[in-house]
Amino acid sequence: MENEILKNKPEDPEFQHTLIKAILEASLDGVLVVNKQGIIVCYNQRFIEVWELSIHHPMAQNIAIGTSDEPILTTVTSRVSNPQAFLERVKMLYDNPELSDLCELELKDGRTLERHSRGLWSDNHQYMGRVWFFRDITTQKKIENELVKLIRRDPLTDIPNRRYFLERSVQEFVRARRHLTYLCVASLDIDHLKEINVHYGHAAGDEMLQSLCRQIQQQLRDTDFFARIGGEEFAILMPDVELEGAMLLCERIRQAIAQHKLFFNGQETGCTVSIGVTILKATDTAIEDCLFRADKAMYQAKKNGRNLVESAE
Repeated sequence: MENEILKNKPEDPEFQHTLIKAILEASLDGVLVVNKQGIIVCYNQRFIEVWELSIHHPMAQNIAIGTSDEPILTTVTSRVSNPQAFLERVKMLYDNPELSDLCELELKDGRTLERHSRGLWSDNHQYMGRVWFFRDITTQKKIENELVKLIRRDPLTDIPNRRYFLERSVQEFVRARRHLTYLCVASLDIDHLKEINVHYGHAAGDEMLQSLCRQIQQQLRDTDFFARIGGEEFAILMPDVELEGAMLLCERIRQAIAQHKLFFNGQETGCTVSIGVTILKATDTAIEDCLFRADKAMYQAKKNGRNLVESAE
């Protein structure tokens, strides 16, 4: 036992080399270390796996300590979705040893890697090279995206919910003020949906809501933002359009909804929609001012007999 301990003295170069290699191979990250001349000092198997070099490229068998990292750089650059930005960032980091970097890389195969890099410095502050860490976070990103979807989208209709609408409305308000552009808002309320729930059940009411949302989406521009505020209430943000144009768009929506029918228990049925439209005014201090007027116009449409589009300036 004593002889084994003596063989593994910390200052023993062979022991240090073996220990460093073991640490590298134990890492969850793919690791690549290059010196200040861009020569490979060491790497681990996880680096090969993260970049799938053994699957897609014979480079995995040709990586060698003491050779240039240029062939590897060329290979991995071909895998990222934005090669130019990737290369520019790598060059900047090599040209600026004092910089550290943490970013996400989107790959062409759909995966996402997290990349971390920093310069390596000796005890007397001499630059020695750079270490690169790569971690596959594809599963993590998918979970994050699903969570964002749950937070921001209405589960029944799969369109943005009230929370997301309010976030987006503030952004559009700021954008319209900064660039001096138009912004219109519409408030929509489905007429007589409760009657469908009463006569045919809530499942029928849900199906009608989903179908009406699809009808509305077909009328919208790519830049419009449509959301469910709650229950039978919806809202639309319409950037870069004057009030007249917004009114025409909402009239198309009204007509599409009025003409749309579904069958429940063999009976044809449908709904109508009451819509209030307004435009951002110079005197509005917040987007809430605009939303309030749109709601007021919508209630006026209800009061005037429903299935109408009313405006509030």
